[in-house]
Amino acid sequence: MILLQANQVSRRFADATLFEDVSFSIQTNDRIALVGRNGTGKSTLIKQIMGEEPLSDGMISRAKGLKVGYLEQHVAIDSDRTIWNEMLNVFQDTLYLRDQAQQAAEQLALEADNTDSKAYEQALERYDQLQERLKDKNAYAIESEIRTVLHGFRFYEEDYDRPVQSLSGGQKTRLALAQILLMDYDLLILDEPTNHLDMETLAWLENYLLGYQGALLIVSHDRYFLDKVAKQVIELRHNTLHIYKGNYSYYLKEKELRLEQEFKLYARQQDEIAKLEDYVRRNLARASTTKMAQSRRRKLEKIDRLEKPKQDARAPRIQFSARKDSGDRVLEASNLAIGYPDLDEAIARNINMDLRRQEAIAIVGPNGIGKTTYLKTLLGRLEPKAGHVSIGTGVEIGYYEQNVNSLNPNQTVLETLWSAHDSTDEWVVRSILGSFLFSGETVEKKVSMLSGGEKARLSLALLATEHDNTLLLDEPTNHLDIDSKEVLEEALIEYDGTLLFVSHDRYFINRIATQVLEISPDGATLYLGDYDYYLAKKAELEQIEAMTQTTTPAKISTNTKPADTGGTAQKSYEESKQLGREHRKLSQAVDKAWELNEQLETQIESLHEQLAAAAETNDQASLFDLHTELKRIESEQLVALDTWEHASLELEEFLENNPEFNR
Repeated sequence: MILLQANQVSRRFADATLFEDVSFSIQTNDRIALVGRNGTGKSTLIKQIMGEEPLSDGMISRAKGLKVGYLEQHVAIDSDRTIWNEMLNVFQDTLYLRDQAQQAAEQLALEADNTDSKAYEQALERYDQLQERLKDKNAYAIESEIRTVLHGFRFYEEDYDRPVQSLSGGQKTRLALAQILLMDYDLLILDEPTNHLDMETLAWLENYLLGYQGALLIVSHDRYFLDKVAKQVIELRHNTLHIYKGNYSYYLKEKELRLEQEFKLYARQQDEIAKLEDYVRRNLARASTTKMAQSRRRKLEKIDRLEKPKQDARAPRIQFSARKDSGDRVLEASNLAIGYPDLDEAIARNINMDLRRQEAIAIVGPNGIGKTTYLKTLLGRLEPKAGHVSIGTGVEIGYYEQNVNSLNPNQTVLETLWSAHDSTDEWVVRSILGSFLFSGETVEKKVSMLSGGEKARLSLALLATEHDNTLLLDEPTNHLDIDSKEVLEEALIEYDGTLLFVSHDRYFINRIATQVLEISPDGATLYLGDYDYYLAKKAELEQIEAMTQTTTPAKISTNTKPADTGGTAQKSYEESKQLGREHRKLSQAVDKAWELNEQLETQIESLHEQLAAAAETNDQASLFDLHTELKRIESEQLVALDTWEHASLELEEFLENNPEFNR
């Protein structure tokens, strides 16, 4: 069912056209990403959908009774209520209906002594009607649903009574997102919903949105998020709309293929036009060939000439290169404890790391764990609370700070780069700045007048001109638009040095990292892969730990001491008893693990049948829940098989060392 349709929509301001001939539709359960460079009109188009911005041309039609929700980028809840009461307020109509149902139940109880009376029939009918409406609204699951969403956004039971006014700006924004997800919308429009969310909350939101009942239209710079959630991408580019039927990764590949095909068609037509024009020019004046030349000219006039395909506006040209190679060992941290200078207590300890040449390690961990503090400790800007850091031979370190406001605000763009390389000719400095999109009058702008994105590009320009062989980067994609992020990624992929970086950009981590270092208060764990590998391995380890807590088979010691003389029979008897107990434990562990595997296999078969039934009825909510449950059960089965295999091998080893138990 089509919920909303835009037909040849345009928006003009005086003589300037922002976009025109924009046409698209949103259907039930669509998951659409709206992308485009800053200034292409994404916010304007959304405001037109919401009726807050006029249409210069075209029309937007909605399905009758369509309920549309819109979460603006910087929205925050301002309320006198507590967190819990603010969430309950979303369901005030349904809660009122529950109160009515309670009253109807009480009235029905009063009439229960006279079931043949008209009053009883009326009370029963009203009670049944209210119960049916409550069932449709899933009214008795309200509190459970609120808890689920609040917990997903890191608000726990101890927070429920906190006044909304006591929350920070970021917390109020998270609460606004939690609240809008609880509302019953047919179409939900989210503008940068991933702001202020850590990785764990982002992962929860992605899974939640996969099962969301309504359609979604999302604007976001988080490419990993768009890859997980979006099933269609619409891009505003060159004053019109382009539609791609796939996720963000598909959009990138398809866009490149389309542009390549457009250039081929354009070049082919230009070649044909040139040949026809040449023939006409050479043969029109000759009596013997004039008719053929006129025929070619008529053909030329009928050609529907293709416009030359437009490339995207110029992106920065970032390049990193090392002046010289470092030794193989770059940075080592041994039992390192890190913390703030004014506090004695460490925020994380027992951190060990061995960074080798040309490795790229991403540092992850919860907010406040000290990822930036760790980088500054490695750099020597902060003293370790314990342990030590060693820097390898020939290592030259460049550092990109998360806080781009550390630049001198009183210098111009040109002065900032030139003062760092005062022996370099001005034209060379200007050329470097031009590659980072600073040209003309912009190089004379004061740093204090630059936007966050411009400051980030200037900081990267400073870093690139140092030619260090080791780069420590703290949130390098902050403030950058998607195109600049992609250029930075390509530059770092081609970089011939070593990388250690902190980032919340999961797409960026996947493209750059060869390893992931997760910091926790009590240590650090290294995962030998990208972000997706880190997630999968971490989930696998958690499953194994959970299973082994309940099914850990007893460790068998097959090393026995020689019996003492004079007590041989007694010792042999005790040993036999011990070995018998160990044999039973191992056999039981094997049987228990296999029995669990069989039970899980039965559950998997049942879930596949339920998924097939849900697919036939297109029950999206059930499909999501069943799919999630299937993945959980399959993970448990893998753990169960590992446990069974481990126990079986130990039993095999035991029987080899004690063949009498094979009888």
